[in-house]
Amino acid sequence: FSIFLPGAIDYAEGRCYRDLDLLATRITSSGSCSSGVNTFTLPTTQGTFQVVERVNILTSAGAPSSIATRNQTYVVSADVMDAVYPTAVSSYTGVPQWVARTTDTTLLFGPAPDAAYDVEVYGTIRPTPLSVTNSSTWLTQWVPELFMAATMVFATGFMRDFGQQSDDPRSAQSWEQQYGNLLKSANTDELRKKYQSVAWSNQQPSPIASPPRV
Repeated sequence: FSIFLPGAIDYAEGRCYRDLDLLATRITSSGSCSSGVNTFTLPTTQGTFQVVERVNILTSAGAPSSIATRNQTYVVSADVMDAVYPTAVSSYTGVPQWVARTTDTTLLFGPAPDAAYDVEVYGTIRPTPLSVTNSSTWLTQWVPELFMAATMVFATGFMRDFGQQSDDPRSAQSWEQQYGNLLKSANTDELRKKYQSVAWSNQQPSPIASPPRV
């Protein structure tokens, strides 16, 4: 059981966090770039970024975030950045306007910053997993039935040595179907929170009002 339980938790949390684009996994974290250096290491004080959604450069340099001006950057590929800003010489420095993600931990700025600006990063992380020392998570608090269904998919496979699911798949398939049904309703909630539901609203999708609203 001590071997099985961590695997069940990892499996369930991995599926839930990947299948649901949760607002609860979004954070804003800050760091500082270096003058004349076009690379920036993502901050990890609140967790490791999975998806970077927005990057703002705060001006003027050194200004506290409460009064600083947020300069939005726009995402491009690393190839575009290398073509437009091939070097970090003085003629190519300024307030960064473009950003490319080159590794899991590194962003590339264009142009290279001309001062040590604060950088504000918004995106998703993987929350601290359920464990003996962390007895409650967003999943166990708000979608416990979905989390349980995901763990049971793993559990039924584990009990049958996984390969035997092809011989007696009914139990695993039953929990997989239950997980799929619960996922739909949980995903609807998240879409409503982000105003990405029907007609980009926060309304519950209606089977009757199918034409897009204007």
